[in-house]
Amino acid sequence: MSFQASALLLSWAAILLLALVVAGLVRQVHALTRGAPRPAELGLPPGRPAPAFDRLGPGLLLFLDRDCGVCADVLAAAGGSDRPLHAIFAGEAADEAAARPGLTVLANERDGLFADYRVPATPFAVVVDPDGRVRAAEPVGSPAALHELTLEDARMGGTR
Repeated sequence: MSFQASALLLSWAAILLLALVVAGLVRQVHALTRGAPRPAELGLPPGRPAPAFDRLGPGLLLFLDRDCGVCADVLAAAGGSDRPLHAIFAGEAADEAAARPGLTVLANERDGLFADYRVPATPFAVVVDPDGRVRAAEPVGSPAALHELTLEDARMGGTR
C-alpha cells in the first residue's frame, strides 16, 4: 500500500470517528435540554403584592449577607437614595449597617423574608411602591447595578 493510499484511509477513519463523536454529543445535548428543569424565577414578578408590606412599607429592600464582600459596597451606594431603605440580612446584621441613621435593619431573615421574596443570593434589591406592590426585583452584583435599577425605576415613575 502506498503512502498516499495509507494517508487517505487514515483520513477517512479519522473523519468517521469525528462524526461518531459529534453525533454522540448532539444526542447528549438533546437529552439534557429535554430533561433540564426550568430555571427558578428570581424574586417576585413586578406587580405582585409585597410580602410583609405592613411591617416594612414602601422603599428599597436590600437583601444582604454579613459575609458577602460586595454587600457592604452595595449598601453604601444605596445611601444616596431618597426613598426609605431597608437592609435585610440572612443572618446577623453587619455592624456598620446598624449604625446608619434612617436605615431599617432586619436580621436572621433567611427563612422569613428571603423565602417570601424568593431571594436566591445576595446582594438582591427589591423596589416596593406605596401601593404595596413589587416594582422591580433583581440581583445587584455591584453598586453600579443598584444604581441602574434605581434609575430605571425612577424613569418608570418609581416611589419617591
